[in-house]
Amino acid sequence: MSGSEMRTAIAFCDEFLKHDTGLGHPETKGRLESILAKLQNLSAERFVWEKDIKEATKEQVGLIHDLKYIHSFEEASATHSFGYFDADTPFSSISYRAATLAAGAGIHLADQVLSGEIQNGFALVRPPGHHAESTHAMGFCFFNNIAITAKYLQTKGIKRILILDWDVHHGNGTQHQFYEDDSVYFISFHQYPFYPGTGANAERGSGKGKGYNLNFPLPRSSEEYDYLKLWPTLQKEMESFQPEFILISAGFDAHKNDPLGGMQLTSSSFETFTYRILKEADLYAKGRVISFLEGGYDFTALAESVNVHLQALAG
Repeated sequence: MSGSEMRTAIAFCDEFLKHDTGLGHPETKGRLESILAKLQNLSAERFVWEKDIKEATKEQVGLIHDLKYIHSFEEASATHSFGYFDADTPFSSISYRAATLAAGAGIHLADQVLSGEIQNGFALVRPPGHHAESTHAMGFCFFNNIAITAKYLQTKGIKRILILDWDVHHGNGTQHQFYEDDSVYFISFHQYPFYPGTGANAERGSGKGKGYNLNFPLPRSSEEYDYLKLWPTLQKEMESFQPEFILISAGFDAHKNDPLGGMQLTSSSFETFTYRILKEADLYAKGRVISFLEGGYDFTALAESVNVHLQALAG
C-alpha cells in the first residue's frame, strides 16, 4: 500500500463485549456497542478492521506485570463466574481472556504499523488499562495495555516512546511503570484533585527518568482552551525528546456530558487534540501512532468522540 493509500486500523474482537462487570457498573459492553453502532458506515478506503487478534502471551504481559498476579487473575477468572479485585474492578469468567486480547490488540497494531501495512491504529478494547499496576488490578483495569505495547515496541528496536494520556483520570499505572525510565516519556492531562489521587505537578520522574514524566493537573470544569494553552509546553518537550513512536491513552470521560468526570470538553475537542498530536507525530515519529480506548461513560458522547478521533487519525 502506498503512503497515499495507507489506512487507519481498528482492532476489535467480540470477546470485549463478553467481559461482564455486573449490573449498574459504568464500564459495560454498552460503551463498545454504542461506538460500533456509530462506526457502521466508516469508509473502507480509509479504515481497516482488524479482528484476527491473538491473546498477548504471558511473556508479553510479563513485560509489565508480575507473573504471580497474572497467574492469580487467570485462576480467578477460570474458577469464578463473577468476583471483585477491588470495589471498582469486578471480573467474570471471560475477563482474563478479554484482558489478554486487549493487550494483544496493541501488540497486533504495533506489528502492523512497524511493517508499514497501516498508517496508525485504534485499539477499540475493554477492559481498559491505564490504572492497572504491575502487581494488581485497579479502576476497571487489569493489564496495562498501553504500557505492554510500549515495552513490546522496545523489543522491536523502537528506542524512544511518548505516551500521551488525556483520560479525565490520571494514568497512575502507566506513570509508575516508567517513572524511572528515560526511554518512555509519559505526559498526562487530567482532572485534579480526583481519582486515583496521583498526577500532581511535582511528579516529574526519578533517577534516570527524572524529567521524563509530565503532568498537567487541571481543575474541575476546565475547557478545551485550558488544555490547549498547555500545548506549547508539550510541543517543547517533544522537540527535545524526539519520540520515534507515539501512544495515546484515549479516554473520553473529560467530555462535559460524562457522568464520572467534571470537565467541559466537547466531542470536537478530541478531534482537535488528535490533529495536534498527529502533527507532532509527523515531525518526529514518521506518523506512527496507536491509540487505546480508556474511559468514557456517556454512550452518546463516547461514540461521537471516538468517531471524530478516528476521522482525524485517518486524515
